[in-house]
Amino acid sequence: MSPESKLAEMVEKVRAYSPHADLAPLEKAYTYSLKAHEHQARASGEHYFVHCAAVAETLIDFKLDLATVCAGLLHDVIEDTPVTRDDLAAEFGNEVALLVEGVTKLDTIQFVSRDEAQAENWRKMLLATAQDIRVIMIKLADRLHNMKTLNFLDQERQKRIAYETLSLYAPLAHRLGMFRLKSELEDLAFTYLHPAEHAALDAQVKAMMVGRDAALERFKAALEKKLVDTRIPYRILARSKSLWSIYQKMERQKKTFPEIQDAMGVRLITDTVANCYALLGLVHTEFKPVAGSFTDYISVPKLNLYQSLHTTVMSPQGDLIEIQLRTEEMHRTSEFGIAAHWRYKLGAAAPDAHLEEKLNWLRQWIEWLQDLKSPREFLESLKTDLELHQVFVFTPAGEVKVLPARATPLDFAFAVHTDIGMACVGAKVNNKMVKFDYELQSGDICEIVVKKGSLPKKDWLNHVRTARARSKIRHYLREKGIVV
Repeated sequence: MSPESKLAEMVEKVRAYSPHADLAPLEKAYTYSLKAHEHQARASGEHYFVHCAAVAETLIDFKLDLATVCAGLLHDVIEDTPVTRDDLAAEFGNEVALLVEGVTKLDTIQFVSRDEAQAENWRKMLLATAQDIRVIMIKLADRLHNMKTLNFLDQERQKRIAYETLSLYAPLAHRLGMFRLKSELEDLAFTYLHPAEHAALDAQVKAMMVGRDAALERFKAALEKKLVDTRIPYRILARSKSLWSIYQKMERQKKTFPEIQDAMGVRLITDTVANCYALLGLVHTEFKPVAGSFTDYISVPKLNLYQSLHTTVMSPQGDLIEIQLRTEEMHRTSEFGIAAHWRYKLGAAAPDAHLEEKLNWLRQWIEWLQDLKSPREFLESLKTDLELHQVFVFTPAGEVKVLPARATPLDFAFAVHTDIGMACVGAKVNNKMVKFDYELQSGDICEIVVKKGSLPKKDWLNHVRTARARSKIRHYLREKGIVV
């Protein structure tokens, strides 16, 4: 496709979701980036601008605002060309210049180790993200295209970049609720980190697809027949599980591919929360549910605000089918995450509560991470708090706290309140006293025992997993002159 045709296509896509926007800046950014990179090529031999256009296209797919799309087109000009931040500000305004600056790497700083370099890059990116969440969206779009063209790099760089993608970028996309992007990143990384396992599983899934499509169609027909008399509005979508998530489940549960019960699934999407539960009742009345398979993420949303009802049922033909029930709004959030709530996109005057909740979590989290001085500790805490597997633990009053897997009573205490954590002397889980290294499980009821005047101990750092708890303990110990 010619540059002119590609630009026309982009303009039409943006106009479709933002009909009143002045798209002249988009055309200008496209031409500017094309010229700035005109003598550069990628490892594939392609013109470098192909990458810039691909990043912008991903941002357009997420229906992001014009400034973000322009910044996507320009995201490498400060780093890779003579263009300066002031040049960008003069041409495109301060907003676009700030976004591009937020994405640009710290190439000028001399680091003593790769750990330190990686930690500092992430620290800078997260700080920029706290000021403007669009920075991380551009960075994730940038990483997605880099992963799609990873085959042109040598094997060592492929594995290093794939590992970083799987351990940091994909979990960050997950934490921001951007599931579609997260799944793409994971499956691309899987290809390079475990090529033999990826090829074998891919072949198994493709073989299953032949029978799967027919089985799903039979189930959907049976389901629609049962729901035909209801006045509840709904639509049914087939759900495909990513190869990486299937592989992880096989490893975690020590099962073979045929034993994974939710490889086949459908989504029931309706208009209200009440109708989600009504449809669940109808499904369970007509199809036998699998014991222990029901999870309610509507009443207790995940940390990234994901909401759905999950259940697995037996079809009339004996197939196990996982069903996810959610509203249209929940579905948008599950597909696009924070991008679905981006208020600047529509120029809304009132703040979006979901977005504010996400941003407040991010800002608070960065504040805790900033307190960790060791680069290795910073990265480990980052990975822990991006943990995909979470536990739901209750206070005695019934309030739920969502924590990363393997969190301890001390993590729980600091999640309830800093003062509770600081004065903690013990913990009861399900009415039994437990040690501080006890690993909490979903459904546990945790009661923290406090004592006035009690203060944190240095060895507590061996028993906490979350950045919040670690930061609070370290801060207190440093104030007391205790070396940590």
